[in-house]
Amino acid sequence: MDKPKPKLLIIEDDLGLQRQLAWTFEEYEVLSATDQQSAMALVASREPPVVTLDLGLPPDADGASEGLATLERIRKVAPHSKVIVVTGSDEREHALKAIDLGAYDFYQKPIEADTVRLIVSRAYKLHALEAENRRLRKLDRKSPLPGVITASPSMLSVCAMVERVAPTSVTVMLLGESGTGKELVARALHDLSPREGQRFVAINCAAIPENLLESEFFGHEKGAFTGAHKQVIGKIEMADGGTLFLDEIGDMPMPLQAKLLRFLQERTFERVGGRAEITVDVRIVCATHRKPEELIKANQFREDLYYRLSEMVIGIPPLRDREGDAALLAHHFLNVMNQQSARNLRGISQEALSVMSAYQWPGNVRELENRVKRAVIMAEGTHIMASDLDLSQSVPAGAAPALTTLREARERAEREAVQRALAQAEGNVTQAAKLLDISRPTLYDLIRSHNMRA
Repeated sequence: MDKPKPKLLIIEDDLGLQRQLAWTFEEYEVLSATDQQSAMALVASREPPVVTLDLGLPPDADGASEGLATLERIRKVAPHSKVIVVTGSDEREHALKAIDLGAYDFYQKPIEADTVRLIVSRAYKLHALEAENRRLRKLDRKSPLPGVITASPSMLSVCAMVERVAPTSVTVMLLGESGTGKELVARALHDLSPREGQRFVAINCAAIPENLLESEFFGHEKGAFTGAHKQVIGKIEMADGGTLFLDEIGDMPMPLQAKLLRFLQERTFERVGGRAEITVDVRIVCATHRKPEELIKANQFREDLYYRLSEMVIGIPPLRDREGDAALLAHHFLNVMNQQSARNLRGISQEALSVMSAYQWPGNVRELENRVKRAVIMAEGTHIMASDLDLSQSVPAGAAPALTTLREARERAEREAVQRALAQAEGNVTQAAKLLDISRPTLYDLIRSHNMRA
């Protein structure tokens, strides 16, 4: 089955010019209208992504009032459609008024076919990117667990398991590479449990020196050791009634493993330097990026402790195995960074999405977040480009490049040629145009079409 042609609505009362535009856009399904009424009927019934609108429509063919009124109605009925207004050569004021009312762009008569095709092509790309952004934001809002963003079957399976396990009191062990979101899943286990209103206390077993870890877990009494000037409550006691999350449990020293095992068996403990037994009601969730079976064989982890902690084991897949999640998460982080940095980037280019899809993400979601943060800072145009992600040096040698369309390859080569010429000419547009053997207006059109700076 042939792929349907993209729809383009041409609103023009000059039938000769209307036919000329239709010939210019043979690769589109061209819809035509000569006045506001017929135009609005097509907008409502056919929902064209892109519209060209002559401002001089009857009954005000010599002015712009009818065209501007039509623009306002289109913006209300189809706010996502990109409207490109057509004006006379001496009507720049009307064009600027149209842009202020929400028009995407404008061009002036007489019509140059290449220029018009370029503007319309850019409008379609922007419409497609914004539609993808809306789709991904919709998926984001439907996230199955609090804080967890995914649409991949493997991760959705994890979410379903978490939803079943959360209401119980079983001890859960989370296995997964660094940066896969183990703490987010642990928080979801807490938030979906009857302990939701109580504390969620996290402790990283690899981040605290061994000589301080026991005190961090169990607390200590005043005078228990040098520097213990007052009584301190430990993390286990702080989590009473709630959830204790033991991150990187595989790095816990062996002596402390024995004391943790005793606590899990009896649910009582003594503060360091104390004698009174303290009883708490706490649920244990632990996580590690290491393989427990290998740690046990290497005598680095107690087998009896492992069986106490692994009443339920949940494996979290790495980002490279979560089909489609890289794009979904990238759009989420883009939205967050737009708000935090007061930027207004509209989306991510198709080339950048292809590069992200081909990349293996050894740092998983954490690395993706950092890459998007960098891209938001570095992006010069309205969208994140592949170069902004700086992934080219990170792709393994011999890896197959992401497949792109011929049009994408041409645009990339065109952009690189313009960048080189501008750099060689030190920003002088006239000199750069001579190097490229094109006119200055053509170079300005290319700079604008690629969202570049002269």
